[in-house]
Amino acid sequence: MPEEYQTLRVSTDGPVGWLELNRPKAGNAMDGAMFEELPRAWAQLDADPSVRVIVNVAAGRDFCTGLDVVQLNRDPAALRTQSRRTKRSELQITAWHCGVVKPVIAAIQGRVVGGGLHFVADADIVLAAADTRFIDTHVSVGQVTAFEGIALTRKLAAETVMRLALAGRHEALGADRAYQLGMVSEVVDPPEELRARAGELAAKIARNSPSAMAATKRALYRALEDGLTTACTAAAADLVDLWGHPDQIEGPAAFVRPRPAPRGPPPTPPRGPRAARSGRRR
Repeated sequence: MPEEYQTLRVSTDGPVGWLELNRPKAGNAMDGAMFEELPRAWAQLDADPSVRVIVNVAAGRDFCTGLDVVQLNRDPAALRTQSRRTKRSELQITAWHCGVVKPVIAAIQGRVVGGGLHFVADADIVLAAADTRFIDTHVSVGQVTAFEGIALTRKLAAETVMRLALAGRHEALGADRAYQLGMVSEVVDPPEELRARAGELAAKIARNSPSAMAATKRALYRALEDGLTTACTAAAADLVDLWGHPDQIEGPAAFVRPRPAPRGPPPTPPRGPRAARSGRRR
């Protein structure tokens, strides 16, 4: 039976899976229920053999305004659980946290605040509507910028992340500037076209070999953790492992004689609980 969710919408459209944050009246702030539902939703889409690409979107005006502090204070059990996960560095919010091997596109709009930056930092590709504003409020409320900022330093210049973190709620980073700095790969204007554009890109990516894309993600993300020599040595094993795979044989033939390449078997699950992208990359 399909999974049921209170705070999310999960759907598929051909080879594209959609994970939508669905608390628009609360700015899609993360509450106890969303914390429990996110890992289930990521796992559902990652395990679906019909899904090749996942698009992360949000309902309403804002993408995600961080943690719903009011609700969490009313739910001590949820607050304790999330505090324990944070202390142990065992967050289960994003696709990366949950070991998703499929490509993930984040299509964001409006405000992306504090903990909402997790979804930006951990996505493979980020599209931003022209009205997007990034704000890191941690230091403004006496908290430390940690996971989100550390993850972003793997994509951006350290000073860019430092300014975002230290300015706190007093300065927002706009979509155009984020594009210039490499935080997002595309700005969509008008904002109303964001989902259509994300769907187009997802459909394009979905035409590729699932196994090759999973191995590519594993190799590239490993390079963010390991030294250059170690990463290249490990990537050689990824390359060799795919030799003889049906997608590798059919792909060149389909390229020479244009036709849709058949869908090969789903990507092999990563080895070990943290090995998906390949392991913890930040």
